[in-house]
Amino acid sequence: MPPKTRTTQLSPAERARARQRPVLKMTICDDPTVKTVLEAARYTLRRAKAEADDHPDDTATAAAVARAQDELDQAQAAYAAEAYDLRFQALPRTEFEALKKQHPPTEAQAEDGFELNIDTFAPELIAAASLDDLTVDDARTFLETWGEGDANVLFTTAWSAQQETRADVGKG
Repeated sequence: MPPKTRTTQLSPAERARARQRPVLKMTICDDPTVKTVLEAARYTLRRAKAEADDHPDDTATAAAVARAQDELDQAQAAYAAEAYDLRFQALPRTEFEALKKQHPPTEAQAEDGFELNIDTFAPELIAAASLDDLTVDDARTFLETWGEGDANVLFTTAWSAQQETRADVGKG
């Protein structure tokens, strides 16, 4: 039996009190070549491993796996050097609910079934949840100037941090 770690020595109530709010990250790599090389290296390694599984005694396929792994390691290092993360943490629930109430939907949005004004809420949430000191002005600028896909991921990451579930319901 493995030794108990410090957290498992705590009671369930103590562990629940010590929980940290969820953190999610958005990884950005602005160099499409670096991303393409990384994806290609991942694909090549998968193919080489599949070939090696089909021919376990073939030294050439084993060598191809080793070469593919080296290429993937190099591609991952290049990606890590180019990419950066924006991190978002769940707000305390009372703060999150208060923030939503500060941004009621417009009349037209309410008629469409919206519960809040996403246009004013999104930059506020992004800034409030940011662990990287993004301001409301930063968030508004990013949402207005980034491509639709990146802007959606930015908001979705901040929103998803608020929705993150780390608990399961089990039978007693």
